[in-house]
Amino acid sequence: MADLPTHTIVFEILTRLPAKDVGRSKSVCKQWYALLSTQDFVKIHCSRSVVSSNQRVLLIDDLTCSVRPIISNNNDYGPSSIVTFPFHHQNNDVSILSHLNGLLCVCLNHTYELLLWNPTTTAFKRLSTPDSHGFYINNLDAIGLYVDADDDYKVLHIKRRSGVLGVYVYSREVDSWRNIPFITRQEYLSPHFNWSAGTFCGGTLYFTVCECWIGGTNVVICFDVNSEQFDACQCVYVFNK
Repeated sequence: MADLPTHTIVFEILTRLPAKDVGRSKSVCKQWYALLSTQDFVKIHCSRSVVSSNQRVLLIDDLTCSVRPIISNNNDYGPSSIVTFPFHHQNNDVSILSHLNGLLCVCLNHTYELLLWNPTTTAFKRLSTPDSHGFYINNLDAIGLYVDADDDYKVLHIKRRSGVLGVYVYSREVDSWRNIPFITRQEYLSPHFNWSAGTFCGGTLYFTVCECWIGGTNVVICFDVNSEQFDACQCVYVFNK
């Protein structure tokens, strides 16, 4: 073992460990901490974790938060383990808005703050800033969590307020928010439309956007995470008799 190169130990062995063990391994030495914190390591570790035996479901109720393994062969759950919130919260206070590779974007309902939270390692990051970025209003805003071509995890925040309509992107690597243009029909940003949470697939975030009355417009808004361009297409529903 002592003769193995550090690169082999880190990228061929440690990438196969559970996330908690990876977190503990960061305390071995400064070199391991640096290597285990790289985007290359995170990407390989995530790809090797996406197997049925590693799938978990997070359950939040008024008093507790727990994680249960998914038993794929009979569509059931295994024994639960309690997860302690690492941040201050109140009962029934945490809403999960988006998730990707075990990372959650959540909102604290009593303060409206957005957080990135890894329930496995308990690490979290507050996204709120003094200039009012990183605050979420239910039924008005929409959130999408994604990773771009540079393996930077980002949060897209569709933000709608009285007289303030905008789109903002948070970068975990840069640790800051910035405004981007919404180049499609501006009416979709009005309160007359309900936005779903974003679903990330193949380099694109997808949102379903529905007008708030029966017979209203239904569209899918597509956000290319690399070009940061929006597009919209009409929803067509097909029913089998």
